[in-house]
Amino acid sequence: MPKIADIQETPNPNAVKFILKEPVSHGTSHSFPTADLARSDKLASSLFEVGDVVSVFYMDKMITVEKTDDVEWDEVLPLLAVPIRAAEGLVIAKTNGNAAANIGGAIAAAAGDDPTIRMIEAILDERIRPYLAGDGGWLEIVELVDNKLKIRYQGACGSCPSSLTGTLMAIENLIKDEVDPQISVEAV
Repeated sequence: MPKIADIQETPNPNAVKFILKEPVSHGTSHSFPTADLARSDKLASSLFEVGDVVSVFYMDKMITVEKTDDVEWDEVLPLLAVPIRAAEGLVIAKTNGNAAANIGGAIAAAAGDDPTIRMIEAILDERIRPYLAGDGGWLEIVELVDNKLKIRYQGACGSCPSSLTGTLMAIENLIKDEVDPQISVEAV
């Protein structure tokens, strides 16, 4: 049964990050932008059932929940703690590939044999994703086609205004400087 070690605010005022004492997954991210996509996931669906939940993201020892504008955190936090504490036996096994598993119908991007994607993934893993995770978020590569890299923000980053402006520009500048100056980055 996961115990909540801490609850942290994120830059997104409608998202909080629950830090757990035990992992709910190992090395995989799970993003659910809607309740319909969470139906097959016990943890995510139980959080949506609380009501006023817009999205759920979890990985390792972190769960990020985004709420609607209509409810205050002091009303919904105690309700969210109940399904988190009841999430016994939901730990997802570690995957053996390079891809981050992303349940909910979203595309899981894998480095595969493309050296450009592998370079980009390494930069993201080393210099971007740790900071996003610190704020309750994550990102995945959707595709790289014709020098256009499409990424998808997850967790608190999914609807945060700063992820769609400053963070996106920083990612694009890093990739232009260190991989290929012709690559543009777009959030989808």
